[in-house]
Amino acid sequence: MRIRPATAAELPALQGIERAAGAPFRDLGMAAIADDEPPSLDVLEEYRRAGRAWVAADGAERPVAYLVAEPVDGALHIEQVSVHPGFAHRRIGRTLLSYAGERAREEGLSGLTLTTFTAVPWNAPYYERLGFRVLEEAELTPGLRKIRAHEAGLGLDRWPRVCMRRD
Repeated sequence: MRIRPATAAELPALQGIERAAGAPFRDLGMAAIADDEPPSLDVLEEYRRAGRAWVAADGAERPVAYLVAEPVDGALHIEQVSVHPGFAHRRIGRTLLSYAGERAREEGLSGLTLTTFTAVPWNAPYYERLGFRVLEEAELTPGLRKIRAHEAGLGLDRWPRVCMRRD
């Protein structure tokens, strides 16, 4: 796998990766997550233009996973990281997160943050294995509080969620 910036032509493929990666949530009783639409092409283009949309490409240079992020309160916030299920269990998500960590370090950011579901095996438990820790309520920055409020407004709090950080 090669990690590189996403191209404009690849953005529809990222939506396809997101749809495929969401499907396993159905087996956990989270059909609303499985059926959720991926980020729009306009939103993905904003990340791409900002230099914050990266793909893991296979040998034929086709994206099989992606990560989009933005700075939030001095850290690089992982807005989305998705791996196509056909490429799961190959450490691709870990590699994308490491790449994002390197970009954050280069920019002088203090670490990585993300929000995630606590009871989904490939969410919070996975991130903990990668060195992320759950942030206590008092540790949430204003930007993370705003993200969590937005997520709650979307109905994501039907399932337990947390903010996590890796320095």
